[in-house]
Amino acid sequence: MSDTDAAATGPEAGAPAWQTALTMLQEAEPPFIPAAAHAMTVVVEYPPGDPGTPPHRHSGPAFGYVLEGEMLLEVEGRPPRPVPAGEAFWEPGGDVIHYQDGNNRDDVPVRFTVTMLCEPGKPMLTLVDEAELAQRTHLRAPRES
Repeated sequence: MSDTDAAATGPEAGAPAWQTALTMLQEAEPPFIPAAAHAMTVVVEYPPGDPGTPPHRHSGPAFGYVLEGEMLLEVEGRPPRPVPAGEAFWEPGGDVIHYQDGNNRDDVPVRFTVTMLCEPGKPMLTLVDEAELAQRTHLRAPRES
């Protein structure tokens, strides 16, 4: 085989897919990662108009990507925002309340994937009761009317 033939089959030939395959979706520096954390990746699917999980928190940071539809995301201290298909999101976890993750549309389902870094021995999701929500009202970002 000549040098020309070797070059035609090596990484120098054309534009190899691996050199252009990466697209950055998000980059974040979470405030903490629990010691000895383990990763869990899930797919969440809600029907049209579904409000999603009631206010809750995660034991560690969570990183997600909307596959289909549009999610409404609200994390303590930030205003609610729609996250359409093809966009990434994250939340810090820990003591921060996740208020909304429901379907922002009433005509199509929403489907998203989330990778969470969970604290060992703690559930990946803990619901927040009404008393705590009332105590933390001042930490919730104002919502548009």
